[in-house]
Amino acid sequence: MSFTWRYLVRPDGPFSRIGNINGSLDDITDEELARLHPADRDEEEQPDRPCSRCGGDLLLYWHGPLMTGVWMELCSACDAHRPAARAFIRWYRDPKALPQLFEDWETETMHAYGWARAPQLAPPESPAPPPGLTPRGRG
Repeated sequence: MSFTWRYLVRPDGPFSRIGNINGSLDDITDEELARLHPADRDEEEQPDRPCSRCGGDLLLYWHGPLMTGVWMELCSACDAHRPAARAFIRWYRDPKALPQLFEDWETETMHAYGWARAPQLAPPESPAPPPGLTPRGRG
């Protein structure tokens, strides 16, 4: 089973990250994905909250990778010195750049909490196909 992310960027700026298990969302257009994943879902899940470091407004806050218990916060005042966060703060809403920006920011934030991203292992090579059945004679 393979697991990747599909990103949906709305015209007014916010985005959603949706699990794309075994490429199940590859054939779905962004318009169809927007209908499947309504914009109000994110607002229900994440009420407005201030930055835990300076109390200012957050540009983005997100739960960290599963079972880490970390809330990642993106604050223009507190995170401008961090390279990946700074790139994400300056993000110009290009959907193609978003996956790498998000992954860099997530890696940088989780590193500050003592977590490291495990290297992506190459899938194992498939074994050779078994030899075909050979007929024993006429049937």
